[in-house]
Amino acid sequence: MKPRRLSAVAAALMAATLTAACSSGTNAGSGGKDTLTIASVDQGSIEPVVKAFEAANPGVKVNLTTSGADQHQQQIRTQLSSGTAPDVMSVWPGNGNPGATYVIAKPGYLLDLSDQPWAAQLPDAFKRLAQYEGKTYNALFGLNGIGAVYNDEAVSKAGLTPPGTWTDLLAFCRAAAGKGTPAFALGIQDNWVTQLVLYALVATEVYGTDKDFDTKMQSGQATFAGSPWANAMAKYQEMNRAGCFQKSPLSTSYEASQTLAATGKALGVIQGNWVIALLKQKNPNGTFTMKALPATDDAASFLMPAAAGMGYGVNAKAKNKELALKFVNFVMSPEGMKLFNEAQGSLPTLPTAATTVDPGLTELTTYVKDNRTVPFMDQLWPNAKVQQTMLSGLQEIFSDQATTDEVLKDMDADYKAGS
Repeated sequence: MKPRRLSAVAAALMAATLTAACSSGTNAGSGGKDTLTIASVDQGSIEPVVKAFEAANPGVKVNLTTSGADQHQQQIRTQLSSGTAPDVMSVWPGNGNPGATYVIAKPGYLLDLSDQPWAAQLPDAFKRLAQYEGKTYNALFGLNGIGAVYNDEAVSKAGLTPPGTWTDLLAFCRAAAGKGTPAFALGIQDNWVTQLVLYALVATEVYGTDKDFDTKMQSGQATFAGSPWANAMAKYQEMNRAGCFQKSPLSTSYEASQTLAATGKALGVIQGNWVIALLKQKNPNGTFTMKALPATDDAASFLMPAAAGMGYGVNAKAKNKELALKFVNFVMSPEGMKLFNEAQGSLPTLPTAATTVDPGLTELTTYVKDNRTVPFMDQLWPNAKVQQTMLSGLQEIFSDQATTDEVLKDMDADYKAGS
């Protein structure tokens, strides 16, 4: 199969992201012996953690840089290879993207954290995503899920109720669109957002009938093309045709989608649970509830994507290694985890954290407790290219430059290439 050309849309978005990255002017790698440098994508939730860390360590100054996921992933490998990376950085679990544990631990960019007190306490499901070749490199503090997050007041004002089946979902979208308010804000100008609706559908559509699908993929017994992944992608497009999203999702950013959902210009957003804290920042008086996104008419079969969220790794060549270790251990302490989980709206990975869970996450908590979840699909894929092909491919589908079958076949080609 011929390699896919980067679409005009994807190329433009990448150019914009690179421009933003180059214009930030932040040298995250600089700092004195009492200065810690951190690069994070946890905008809105890391700030109280940093403030508490500084308060617990008088004289310590944290130089914090925050950015979007796309920008961070593009920058961090370059910074690590050039020796300009920060002491501590956002690192994703598993192997799904350029900033994931396996990808940046393999070349030796991350410090081994196996001897830190919390490493042995991570549950096995999280431990394997925090490790590379048996060594722990990622401080995974939170469990995240993906679903439909509703603006309760906006839904009530529209005279609607959150849908409980696939048929109800399409009717909900049409009714919302008929009232001039889209059901869900979709900000796929940031290409990482394209996967979330798909993952929410794939959880039920693929794994609801075959929880061993990943194992079959790994053994070559299954492929993306010709599998229920095609059904999930088709339903994603059907949602778009039914008016589930606002006009021009490709020209809407992640932050703009938050504003639409927070202010009631959309009835909700399909996102990770972390978005609830961001919506509350934009609308402090609002209430927001996460529910499973219906993918079939059998509610008993619904599953939700839920897995360890992004954590923190330490630069193997950190200028202030001691302070960096002190910070990640603070993040994984009961106090730090409680702060982070509550600010982010995530669930704790360790039982020692006395985290108060947002009431809007009751359904996610129940799904986790009842073992009705599946991992984020990319976390155990053999390389980061599969996800990148999927993300750019979904943007091409939305701009009518590619078909579902083409994108899935290209994902298969990348998957078969291995690690």
